[in-house]
Amino acid sequence: MLRFYPCVNEAQSSKLYTVPGKAFLQADRDAEANGWQILGVMHSHTHTDAYPSPTDVAQAPDPDWHYVIVSLRDDLPSLRSYRIVDGEITEEQVTLAP
Repeated sequence: MLRFYPCVNEAQSSKLYTVPGKAFLQADRDAEANGWQILGVMHSHTHTDAYPSPTDVAQAPDPDWHYVIVSLRDDLPSLRSYRIVDGEITEEQVTLAP
């Protein structure tokens, strides 16, 4: 990953996350201008495990994306990544670089 584009939750909900269209368009244009591609999305679950919820699965827009979820439920946050293809969830290995 070369760049992270933080976005506000347009839905203003603890159960639903919506990236504002303008923010996504700006990120997409910046990535394209730099010869990059958007690889996925990252969001947090404040009260549940770092595992895709039914809403996450239903809203997964691209089968090529990586869906990174950080759980803040416990004192020590946990981070996991998934691919979601046709409703099927597959966990990926995450390697953090120093």
